[in-house]
Parts: sequence; C-alpha cells; structure tokens
Amino acid sequence: MKIEYVSGSNVVSLMPRRGAAQYPALKTVEAYWEGLRNGRPVPARSEIDPRGMQSALEFAFILERIAPGVARFRLAGMHLTDLMGMEVRGMPLTAMFVPESRAKLSEALEAVFETPQIATIALKAERGIGRGAMDAQLLLCPLKSDLGDVNRILGCLQSKGEIGRQPRRFEVANVQSRPLLGNPMEQSFETTEKGTPVPAGFAEAKRAYDEASADAPRTEATPRQEPMRPRGKPVLRLVKTDE
Repeated sequence: MKIEYVSGSNVVSLMPRRGAAQYPALKTVEAYWEGLRNGRPVPARSEIDPRGMQSALEFAFILERIAPGVARFRLAGMHLTDLMGMEVRGMPLTAMFVPESRAKLSEALEAVFETPQIATIALKAERGIGRGAMDAQLLLCPLKSDLGDVNRILGCLQSKGEIGRQPRRFEVANVQSRPLLGNPMEQSFETTEKGTPVPAGFAEAKRAYDEASADAPRTEATPRQEPMRPRGKPVLRLVKTDE
C-alpha cells in the first residue's frame, strides 16, 4: 500500500523506501549525512569529510545551486564518470537525464533547497543499441554554505545493471521526499480575508468583534439574543447583617 501526503503541488510519499538493500551506497551516504545533522535541520558543507563515507565515495557527489531548479557538480565519484563516459564536474545534474524528465528533476532539486527536504528518486536508464536495462536511485541531501544558505547538496547515485554504451541518461520513475522542518502530517490551515486561521475542511473560524456591526440596529431577521440565565437552585447567596 502506498500512502502519500499532498500539500499544494508537492506529493510526499510516506511508504517505506524500497530497494535499500540493492543500493547500499545511498544508505551509507544518508546515514553519514544524518550523523552530521545531529538533530539540526541541515548540516554545513564545511563539515563534510570523505573518510566518513569511504565505501560510497565512487557514487557520491556534491552539487552547487546556480539557478532555480539548476545545480552543477562540484565534486563527483567515478561511477558518475563511468555512466556519462566523461568528466562530469562543472556539468548540471540535468545533463544526466533525458529531456522529458528534466522538469521533474528541477522541481525535486528546488524542493530540496527551499523546503528543505531530503529526496530519493527512482530512475530508469534510457535504452537503445548497446544500452540494456538499468535501474538506479538518486539521493539528494541539502547542505548549508559558509554563509548559512541552503545551496549545496550531498548526493549519491548508484545504478544496477551493465553500463554498456555511454552516455547513459535516465528517466525519473518516482520521487520520494521527506521534509526536514515540522511534521508533514500536521493539519494545514487556510486563512480568512482578515488573516484568521481556518482549519481546512472543518468549522468556520471565530469572527472578530466588529464595533460597527455591534451598534447596528437589529431587525426581525437578526433578533438580539438574550443572555443565558442560570437554571436550578443557586449555590451562593448574600447575607446582610447590621453588625
């Protein structure tokens, strides 16, 4: 069963991640990133030490945001070079994707930077002569720069299958994301024109006191409501003495 949380145009999948055993490098990089995070929303780029994820270095990379939805490789492991058949440093991440999937990837990148959130993307390689079936997974974890901006990503891309004829480009099959701030299951609120929060799908918000409407004459359509009178035997009484 697949469960998703929808907020605006974003879809957050809450189902367990599949294929973790098939892509151990992603698990290593994410565990290292979580260790750096240590309860904070996002760790800093300067804290990255390659020795902390030694077994996954050939699949790991660091991206730098250069425009909305666009990020280029600052560092990249050999596996990415093998997939493309060339050095990928300085290239945008979208260069590794077919044109039809680049918009989806850009949307996922921007969400990682802006929300911020961590994203795991299931990929399928484009097929053709000398290019057999290949699946892959892409991990994107946000990082802060020295100035505190979230404009770097620690990532990992691991494939399963023969590389064959290069370059190998990918299609986006599925995007799973996990927001890092707040609770994704928290109730969302709309607001009235005056900014009063209204729980979506529930009762109306309380109306603010309006002096003009309070002084307005009552009509038969809007009768004045009498205050509720207490019923039953009173529990307090006043005793007056001359002493």
